[in-house]
Amino acid sequence: MKKLLLLSLSLCAAFAQAAPNDTAALKQVLQQKHQQAIGPIDQVNTTPVTGLYEIVTSDHIYYSDESGRYLIDGKLFDMQDRRNITDARARHLFAIDISKLPLELALKKVKGNGKRTLITFEDPNCGYCKKMAQELEKIDNLTHYLFLFPIFEGSAELVRDISCSKQPFKAWDAWMLNGVKPSKGSCTTKTDQVVALGRKLKVNGTPALIFANGVINPGYLPADQLEQALTANQ
Repeated sequence: MKKLLLLSLSLCAAFAQAAPNDTAALKQVLQQKHQQAIGPIDQVNTTPVTGLYEIVTSDHIYYSDESGRYLIDGKLFDMQDRRNITDARARHLFAIDISKLPLELALKKVKGNGKRTLITFEDPNCGYCKKMAQELEKIDNLTHYLFLFPIFEGSAELVRDISCSKQPFKAWDAWMLNGVKPSKGSCTTKTDQVVALGRKLKVNGTPALIFANGVINPGYLPADQLEQALTANQ
């Protein structure tokens, strides 16, 4: 059923307006025709493309024409602004409730007054995670929760050694910033629980960043963009 259709279109900047009964009627049609294939439909919204509608299920975004006959499973791009509209919408539509995250499984580091929150999933052998560690050195007034999420070969051992250190976050920083390997550890870790959590949240790569409002950013951000995101997503 699900076939990827990549839409490379030049789009206007603002979402078109439609009468509420238009989207309500379309939602009813789509539920009748496609719910068995894609599951319950939570929302039907307009898009910047006239006649194209955003269809939101519990964990996915589809697109449809106004009749509900055609269903598109793919990503919508604004080629003028070079922006992935689908991914940007998904980050907000599928934001998570961070109060329900088991933060006791994460390493914790407080800088300055700690008034801003950042949650990350990171692998100790991830190159972009190491780049982000350098950028995080420039960020102050932050409470950072770090889930050690091994996905690369040899990372599980490093995660164990860092987790078993007397000061795990200090050991993490020493490795990520200066290449200082932690001493071999032999304690019981929480890695299996963290991996299960990452899969549940659909973390497919590292670093994955989660902000205080639950918005997820899949990937590295330099310090200036990270500052903007921390301010915008508190």
